[in-house]
Amino acid sequence: MLIIPVKEGENIDRALKRFKRKFDRTGTMRQLRSRQQFTKPSVERRAQIQKAQYIQGLRDQEEI
Repeated sequence: MLIIPVKEGENIDRALKRFKRKFDRTGTMRQLRSRQQFTKPSVERRAQIQKAQYIQGLRDQEEI
């Protein structure tokens, strides 16, 4: 459970923004979405390798 203390005189929009930021950092929604359907370990590994290749390609282009 996330607890966001609201300071005296603080705008509720700012507190809500802090809550959203903290919630995003926990990765709860990402985890819930990934649990909605089963993916085989081989498919997960393949996606991870493709992501690493893509990022490496971007870094290689940045060096040039």
